[in-house]
Amino acid sequence: MIIDTHIHLDHDRYKDDLDEVLNRARVAKVKRFIIPGADPSTLKRTLEIVEKNSDVYFAVGVHPYDMASFHELDFEKYIGHEKCVAIGECGLDYFRLEGSDEEKLKEKEEQKRVFKAQIELAKKYKKPLIIHIRNASRDSKEILLELNAREVGGVLHCYNADEELLSLAKEGFYFGIGGVLTFKNAKKLVNVLAKIPKEKLLIETDGPYLTPSPHRGERNEPLYTTLIAQKISELLDTPLQDIKELTTQNALKLFTLR
Repeated sequence: MIIDTHIHLDHDRYKDDLDEVLNRARVAKVKRFIIPGADPSTLKRTLEIVEKNSDVYFAVGVHPYDMASFHELDFEKYIGHEKCVAIGECGLDYFRLEGSDEEKLKEKEEQKRVFKAQIELAKKYKKPLIIHIRNASRDSKEILLELNAREVGGVLHCYNADEELLSLAKEGFYFGIGGVLTFKNAKKLVNVLAKIPKEKLLIETDGPYLTPSPHRGERNEPLYTTLIAQKISELLDTPLQDIKELTTQNALKLFTLR
């Protein structure tokens, strides 16, 4: 069994064939799916999906690129839902900062404020975090430590292979491994994979994005978690079934899935 811990099933690219997408994955023994919260405008669609499918769960949160909508989101309305298993995806993303140095600094500070607010919500409601980090490892780590986010733990979604973040495993954080691991230019992630404690590994697709080889250029979907598991198995020289069982148990533990 495999659990796709990060899959944007509420994305328009699944609108026309979602049932087929889920059924292909189920046949391959992908047994649970978690939709991260990123853009509040898709939450209505998210709820429709999770209430129709017993094996689909969700998180509620605001991605750094959508932080302007943070105050529009009534978190309490969704956190109490029986299938809400996490807060996020939230975090810091400095990749697309634009404008003058002053404008960039202002955006960084706003991202930090929104990230911190979501950490506090996670602690208040005792939900783990789904954390997005891009070009912001040091600030993200400092905030997680400063706010004692280890109280709830969480996952570093699409782990960026920065070894500075590895110490967060001791703070209760997991590492989401996706299709990037199969890319030819993923040497940094390939080299750091063995340094991640196995009890902190999770599998994710981040579909429809980051499709693993040999399907790059196509839409990503939960079925392709099998390719990610296979790659992890090869790199860690560990039986495939052991990787599937290990990452499944890790996901069940972190997100308290039924």
